[in-house]
Amino acid sequence: MFFDKIQAKVHTQQQLLETVAHWRSNGERIVFTNGCFDLLHLGHVRYLADARDLGHRLIIGVNADASVQRLKGPTRPIQDERTRLLVLASLACVDAVVLFKEDTPLELIASIVPDVLVKGGDWAPENIVGSTIVLSNGGQVRSLPFVEGFSTTNIEGKILGKGAGQGPLR
Repeated sequence: MFFDKIQAKVHTQQQLLETVAHWRSNGERIVFTNGCFDLLHLGHVRYLADARDLGHRLIIGVNADASVQRLKGPTRPIQDERTRLLVLASLACVDAVVLFKEDTPLELIASIVPDVLVKGGDWAPENIVGSTIVLSNGGQVRSLPFVEGFSTTNIEGKILGKGAGQGPLR
């Protein structure tokens, strides 16, 4: 039964628009972020919790498998898109997850127009995809700091024996 609640957080883009309209009618502040989230690690969890603190609802746009492969190479993703959606949906700080097939979530951001657009520390706010849309609608664009020592690439390298990787694997 609890897993049903997790699955209910996985939305199609149309379902998400309806959900966002409902949240907005209640005066809730919508935060959006996106990424591949191939191997969820402490850095992701901290980043997502910090993103959620910027508003009332957190939406995550998740790259589809084909998009991840185009962006990260032929050995990725490690986990399929459905698994990545459900793992993210299981986090208490996450209110909705949605898949997008393009390499960037620009169309998704344009349809949602979040109040806050967030990415990790390697993105300058002015370079975040969709920033112009959000800013022109009175929203905020934020770049949140990384939790040092955690990355999917480092975890993958550690698993494959390509160096010690960073951060403990726990």
